[in-house]
Amino acid sequence: MGTPLSPRCAQVIDLETRRDRLKARKRLVRLSPELDGLEMLYYISRDPDTLYSLPLLAWGLRDDGNVIGLVPWMDNLTPCQALDDPEYGHFVGYRDPETEDIFYEAPAHKIAELEHAAAYFDYEETDDVSLTQQLPETQGTHALCATAHGDPWQLKQVYGWHLYSDGSVDAMLLDDQEVASFPILAGDSCLYPGRSRHASIYFFQRNIANRIREQDGETLEALALMVSPGKG
Repeated sequence: MGTPLSPRCAQVIDLETRRDRLKARKRLVRLSPELDGLEMLYYISRDPDTLYSLPLLAWGLRDDGNVIGLVPWMDNLTPCQALDDPEYGHFVGYRDPETEDIFYEAPAHKIAELEHAAAYFDYEETDDVSLTQQLPETQGTHALCATAHGDPWQLKQVYGWHLYSDGSVDAMLLDDQEVASFPILAGDSCLYPGRSRHASIYFFQRNIANRIREQDGETLEALALMVSPGKG
Protein backbone atom coordinates (compact mmCIF):
# COMPACT_ATOMS: atom_id res chain seq x y z
CA MET A 1 0.00 0.00 0.00
CA GLY A 2 1.32 3.38 -0.95
CA THR A 3 1.95 6.25 1.45
CA PRO A 4 -1.04 8.64 1.69
CA LEU A 5 -0.41 12.03 0.14
CA SER A 6 -0.59 15.13 2.32
CA PRO A 7 -3.55 17.37 1.51
CA ARG A 8 -1.23 20.40 1.80
CA CYS A 9 0.02 22.01 -1.39
CA ALA A 10 3.53 20.96 -2.36
CA GLN A 11 6.17 23.66 -2.00
CA VAL A 12 8.39 24.35 -4.99
CA ILE A 13 12.01 24.65 -3.88
CA ASP A 14 14.21 26.81 -6.08
CA LEU A 15 17.54 25.00 -5.73
CA GLU A 16 19.45 27.66 -7.66
CA THR A 17 18.15 30.40 -5.37
CA ARG A 18 19.06 28.34 -2.31
CA ARG A 19 22.58 27.75 -3.66
CA ASP A 20 22.97 31.47 -4.34
CA ARG A 21 21.91 32.28 -0.77
CA LEU A 22 24.35 29.76 0.72
CA LYS A 23 27.12 31.11 -1.49
CA ALA A 24 26.31 34.67 -0.43
CA ARG A 25 26.61 33.70 3.24
CA LYS A 26 30.16 32.48 2.53
CA ARG A 27 31.09 35.75 0.81
CA LEU A 28 34.23 37.38 2.20
CA VAL A 29 33.48 40.79 3.67
CA ARG A 30 36.79 41.68 5.36
CA LEU A 31 40.43 40.55 5.33
CA SER A 32 43.22 40.81 7.88
CA PRO A 33 46.88 40.00 7.07
CA GLU A 34 48.57 37.26 9.13
CA LEU A 35 51.74 38.89 10.46
CA ASP A 36 52.71 36.53 13.30
CA GLY A 37 53.82 33.52 11.26
CA LEU A 38 50.82 31.24 11.87
CA GLU A 39 50.60 28.34 9.44
CA MET A 40 48.19 25.95 7.78
CA LEU A 41 48.83 22.22 8.24
CA TYR A 42 47.89 19.72 5.53
CA TYR A 43 48.69 16.23 4.31
CA ILE A 44 48.76 14.49 0.93
CA SER A 45 46.77 11.29 0.40
CA ARG A 46 49.75 9.25 -0.76
CA ASP A 47 51.60 10.09 2.47
CA PRO A 48 48.94 10.65 5.16
CA ASP A 49 51.41 10.28 8.04
CA THR A 50 53.44 13.33 7.02
CA LEU A 51 52.17 16.82 7.76
CA TYR A 52 53.22 19.82 5.69
CA SER A 53 52.98 23.48 6.66
CA LEU A 54 52.26 26.59 4.63
CA PRO A 55 52.32 30.17 5.99
CA LEU A 56 48.92 31.83 6.18
CA LEU A 57 48.62 34.98 4.12
CA ALA A 58 45.48 36.32 5.76
CA TRP A 59 42.30 35.69 7.73
CA GLY A 60 38.91 36.37 6.22
CA LEU A 61 35.53 37.20 7.75
CA ARG A 62 32.60 35.69 5.88
CA ASP A 63 29.07 37.05 5.68
CA ASP A 64 27.89 34.22 7.94
CA GLY A 65 30.24 35.40 10.70
CA ASN A 66 32.84 32.64 10.33
CA VAL A 67 36.54 33.54 10.22
CA ILE A 68 38.78 31.37 8.07
CA GLY A 69 42.49 31.21 7.22
CA LEU A 70 43.50 31.98 3.63
CA VAL A 71 46.46 30.83 1.51
CA PRO A 72 47.42 31.41 -2.16
CA TRP A 73 46.65 27.90 -3.44
CA MET A 74 46.34 26.75 -7.05
CA ASP A 75 44.30 29.47 -8.80
CA ASN A 76 42.75 31.34 -5.85
CA LEU A 77 43.30 32.90 -2.47
CA THR A 78 41.74 29.82 -0.91
CA PRO A 79 40.05 29.12 2.45
CA CYS A 80 42.14 26.49 4.23
CA GLN A 81 39.07 24.35 4.93
CA ALA A 82 38.47 24.10 1.18
CA LEU A 83 41.66 22.05 0.73
CA ASP A 84 40.33 18.55 0.22
CA ASP A 85 42.09 17.09 -2.81
CA PRO A 86 43.75 13.66 -2.93
CA GLU A 87 46.61 14.92 -5.09
CA TYR A 88 47.28 18.40 -3.74
CA GLY A 89 46.36 18.23 -0.07
CA HIS A 90 43.85 17.94 2.78
CA PHE A 91 43.51 20.61 5.47
CA VAL A 92 44.30 19.44 9.03
CA GLY A 93 44.40 22.60 11.14
CA TYR A 94 46.39 25.70 12.03
CA ARG A 95 49.74 25.80 13.79
CA ASP A 96 51.76 28.30 15.78
CA PRO A 97 55.38 27.38 14.91
CA GLU A 98 56.70 29.24 17.95
CA THR A 99 54.72 27.27 20.53
CA GLU A 100 54.01 24.16 18.39
CA ASP A 101 50.31 24.52 19.28
CA ILE A 102 47.82 23.11 16.77
CA PHE A 103 44.30 24.57 16.66
CA TYR A 104 41.26 24.33 14.42
CA GLU A 105 39.48 27.66 14.74
CA ALA A 106 40.68 31.20 14.04
CA PRO A 107 42.40 32.90 17.03
CA ALA A 108 40.13 35.05 19.18
CA HIS A 109 42.19 38.19 18.54
CA LYS A 110 41.75 37.83 14.76
CA ILE A 111 38.02 37.25 15.11
CA ALA A 112 37.70 40.39 17.24
CA GLU A 113 39.85 42.43 14.83
CA LEU A 114 37.83 41.41 11.78
CA GLU A 115 34.45 41.88 13.43
CA HIS A 116 35.33 45.38 14.65
CA ALA A 117 36.82 46.35 11.28
CA ALA A 118 33.80 45.05 9.37
CA ALA A 119 31.48 47.02 11.66
CA TYR A 120 33.52 50.19 11.16
CA PHE A 121 33.86 49.83 7.36
CA ASP A 122 30.20 48.96 6.81
CA TYR A 123 29.79 49.90 3.15
CA GLU A 124 26.36 50.31 1.61
CA GLU A 125 25.57 47.50 -0.82
CA THR A 126 25.11 48.39 -4.48
CA ASP A 127 24.41 46.44 -7.66
CA ASP A 128 27.85 47.36 -9.02
CA VAL A 129 30.93 45.43 -7.89
CA SER A 130 33.37 47.77 -6.16
CA LEU A 131 36.72 47.59 -4.39
CA THR A 132 36.31 47.32 -0.61
CA GLN A 133 39.82 46.54 0.65
CA GLN A 134 43.47 46.34 -0.40
CA LEU A 135 45.68 43.75 1.27
CA PRO A 136 49.49 43.83 1.05
CA GLU A 137 51.35 40.78 -0.20
CA THR A 138 53.81 39.72 2.52
CA GLN A 139 55.13 36.34 1.39
CA GLY A 140 56.66 36.88 -2.04
CA THR A 141 53.83 35.02 -3.78
CA HIS A 142 54.17 34.69 -7.55
CA ALA A 143 51.57 34.03 -10.24
CA LEU A 144 52.03 31.96 -13.39
CA CYS A 145 49.77 33.68 -15.92
CA ALA A 146 48.38 32.81 -19.34
CA THR A 147 46.31 34.91 -21.74
CA ALA A 148 43.42 33.73 -23.89
CA HIS A 149 45.51 34.31 -27.02
CA GLY A 150 47.92 31.41 -26.58
CA ASP A 151 50.87 33.61 -25.59
CA PRO A 152 53.68 32.08 -23.48
CA TRP A 153 53.08 31.75 -19.75
CA GLN A 154 54.46 34.61 -17.66
CA LEU A 155 55.78 34.33 -14.11
CA LYS A 156 54.88 37.55 -12.28
CA GLN A 157 55.29 38.71 -8.70
CA VAL A 158 52.12 39.45 -6.72
CA TYR A 159 52.24 42.92 -5.12
CA GLY A 160 48.91 42.91 -3.31
CA TRP A 161 45.35 41.58 -3.17
CA HIS A 162 42.04 43.31 -3.81
CA LEU A 163 38.81 42.31 -2.05
CA TYR A 164 35.65 43.27 -3.93
CA SER A 165 32.09 43.81 -2.74
CA ASP A 166 30.94 40.50 -4.23
CA GLY A 167 33.47 38.66 -2.03
CA SER A 168 35.93 37.87 -4.81
CA VAL A 169 39.68 38.42 -4.36
CA ASP A 170 42.13 39.20 -7.15
CA ALA A 171 45.93 39.38 -7.19
CA MET A 172 47.54 42.68 -8.19
CA LEU A 173 50.27 42.26 -10.81
CA LEU A 174 52.78 44.64 -12.37
CA ASP A 175 52.44 46.22 -15.80
CA ASP A 176 56.13 46.84 -16.59
CA GLN A 177 55.25 49.51 -19.15
CA GLU A 178 53.42 51.64 -16.55
CA VAL A 179 56.07 51.79 -13.81
CA ALA A 180 56.71 55.38 -12.72
CA SER A 181 58.63 54.94 -9.46
CA PHE A 182 60.15 52.39 -7.10
CA PRO A 183 59.55 50.59 -4.84
CA ILE A 184 56.23 49.27 -6.10
CA LEU A 185 53.50 49.72 -3.49
CA ALA A 186 50.12 48.00 -3.24
CA GLY A 187 48.05 50.97 -4.44
CA ASP A 188 50.24 52.06 -7.37
CA SER A 189 48.57 52.70 -10.73
CA CYS A 190 51.03 50.40 -12.51
CA LEU A 191 49.34 47.39 -10.88
CA TYR A 192 46.35 45.63 -12.42
CA PRO A 193 43.97 42.87 -11.27
CA GLY A 194 45.30 39.61 -12.65
CA ARG A 195 42.00 38.23 -13.90
CA SER A 196 41.33 41.37 -15.92
CA ARG A 197 44.07 40.31 -18.37
CA HIS A 198 44.85 36.64 -17.84
CA ALA A 199 42.67 33.66 -18.66
CA SER A 200 44.50 31.38 -16.20
CA ILE A 201 46.51 32.10 -13.05
CA TYR A 202 48.29 29.71 -10.68
CA PHE A 203 49.93 30.87 -7.47
CA PHE A 204 53.27 29.75 -6.04
CA GLN A 205 55.40 30.48 -3.01
CA ARG A 206 58.65 32.33 -3.56
CA ASN A 207 60.85 29.22 -3.33
CA ILE A 208 58.84 27.42 -6.04
CA ALA A 209 58.91 30.53 -8.24
CA ASN A 210 62.71 30.58 -7.94
CA ARG A 211 62.88 26.93 -9.04
CA ILE A 212 60.75 27.78 -12.07
CA ARG A 213 63.11 30.63 -12.95
CA GLU A 214 66.07 28.28 -12.58
CA GLN A 215 64.40 25.80 -14.96
CA ASP A 216 64.46 23.03 -12.35
CA GLY A 217 63.48 19.90 -14.26
CA GLU A 218 61.40 18.22 -11.56
CA THR A 219 59.52 21.43 -10.80
CA LEU A 220 58.80 22.09 -14.50
CA GLU A 221 57.54 18.54 -14.97
CA ALA A 222 55.14 18.86 -12.04
CA LEU A 223 54.08 22.26 -13.32
CA ALA A 224 53.30 20.88 -16.78
CA LEU A 225 51.00 18.27 -15.23
CA MET A 226 49.25 20.84 -13.08
CA VAL A 227 48.44 23.37 -15.82
CA SER A 228 47.63 20.83 -18.55
CA PRO A 229 44.05 20.83 -19.93
CA GLY A 230 41.62 19.04 -17.67
CA LYS A 231 43.25 20.27 -14.47
CA GLY A 232 41.85 22.97 -12.19
